[in-house]
Amino acid sequence: MNGCILLCIAIAAFLGGYFLYARFLERKLGVDASRPTPAHTKRDGVDYVPAHPMVLFGHHFATIAGAGPIVGPVLAAEFGWASVALWIILGCVFIGAAHDMIAMFLSVRHDGESIGSIIGTILGKPGKILFLLFSWSTLVLVVTEFTRQIAGTFVADPAIATASLLFIAEAIAFGLCVNKFKVSVLAASLVFVPLMFASVWIGNLYPLDLTRFGLEASQVSMIWTLLLLLYCVIASTCPVWILLQPRDYLNSYLLYAMMALGILGVFVAHPALNTDAFAGFSAVGRAGTLDMLFPFLFVTVACGACSGFHALVASGTSAKQLDSEKSIRPIAYGGMLFEGVLAIVALIGVAGTYASQAEYVAAIKGMEPVQMFAATIAGFCVKLGIPQRVAESFMLLSVSAFLMTTVDSGTRLARFSWQELVQTGADDGSQSGGKFRPAAIFHNMYFATLLVAALVAILLLGNQTAAKQIWTIFASANQLLAALTLLAATLWFAKNNKPCWITALPMVFMLCVASWALGTIFVKSLGAGDWIRVAATGFLLVLAAVVVTLAVKKTRAAK
Repeated sequence: MNGCILLCIAIAAFLGGYFLYARFLERKLGVDASRPTPAHTKRDGVDYVPAHPMVLFGHHFATIAGAGPIVGPVLAAEFGWASVALWIILGCVFIGAAHDMIAMFLSVRHDGESIGSIIGTILGKPGKILFLLFSWSTLVLVVTEFTRQIAGTFVADPAIATASLLFIAEAIAFGLCVNKFKVSVLAASLVFVPLMFASVWIGNLYPLDLTRFGLEASQVSMIWTLLLLLYCVIASTCPVWILLQPRDYLNSYLLYAMMALGILGVFVAHPALNTDAFAGFSAVGRAGTLDMLFPFLFVTVACGACSGFHALVASGTSAKQLDSEKSIRPIAYGGMLFEGVLAIVALIGVAGTYASQAEYVAAIKGMEPVQMFAATIAGFCVKLGIPQRVAESFMLLSVSAFLMTTVDSGTRLARFSWQELVQTGADDGSQSGGKFRPAAIFHNMYFATLLVAALVAILLLGNQTAAKQIWTIFASANQLLAALTLLAATLWFAKNNKPCWITALPMVFMLCVASWALGTIFVKSLGAGDWIRVAATGFLLVLAAVVVTLAVKKTRAAK
């Protein structure tokens, strides 16, 4: 098959999902544009701040995208491009986008509270504590994996480090112009969007290469890791309008440009998909081990088809900035579909560049997935008259920008989860007035943020080899989190006499594949004596099992 045909099929399916299935979901949920959102009713100028729909879409899309829709399809191509494409298309339309839309809606209807708080209203305090603990653990893995990828990108291409620092300064200036000096979003965009693209050129002129000071690559990676964590601490504790909203909005234009170049490159290059369409029910991938299509296809392609992390974003930051319920469908459902398009483009890149499945497998063993994506899509852009080096640097820079968006938003979300967890665990109603105030230091937002940063530093700097194996655990935990979110939504649907099959069917599927994948990793790690992976996977499985057990008991009691 030709890559153009596959891309057209995917876009047609996504458009059908947006105009048909998403509208069906709106009717069943009861979306009401006249209801005031938490951004207005709980406005505090820090976390609850109404945002322009385009600004919020930029934040939401840039945060959920990261490198997930790129890394997943590139790695999963070991199973064949047709297998991956089918999961991306069907998963996006019926599971992933619906999951994101429902998570945002539930949060908006519960005063902007997280999915953990919502599940607490259904399963009670024990269920809430366990879900928040699971969410917090998954977020730590998210921040760890993406921080590792950013630091590696900065080392491999120092020009990206320069441009990324310039982006931060420009975002702060944009936020001040729009929110303090009341410059319109359009007028500010006309100034700062061109400046953002100019930063790419400046970065290539003045690359921030720390190896010039006699440092080894591993030392430079460590320095960037620590600086990135410091950035996360600052960015995730300051008001959203200063950095988070404007930076994500501006960065989204990078992603739009990257996707436009990728899509245009596919149509101009019209590459034939030469790798295997179906490589069998098991395949040898990057690690050199035999992977089973079921369940690992469905967890390797996580963010490109369905992602539990999206529910944390939708209910953690996006719902707190939503100006009107009418924007739920374009921001939540539409944002996931955009991510699906990016995943398809990444898949076409590897399937349309390498002459055979064997050549692809050899390449993936020696390259990072993000670098492979940049190189293959840049190859298509050559047909547009863009030099390979320029196109490749731009692709890497765009991915890096979204990774930074994900890590600081992930740190903020982890802070929310920790504060909620501490508050819930301490509030036993035994004190006067029915409230028990936890020790201020444990509930303090700076302590919660520093705790996440410290754990990420330990995971990344403690064992470099183990750090490179985080993706599989993260992806499996991510899909299990999606299953638990769908479980919460199913219970809410049943409680409110709504058709719960909408979430129950995908919930069962995601629960099976994610549990199977984590269980397989647990057994393999146990046999290899990898006790860190044994402890991590075992801990996540136990938490999920207890939450599901509580849900079953609650359902039986309700009946």
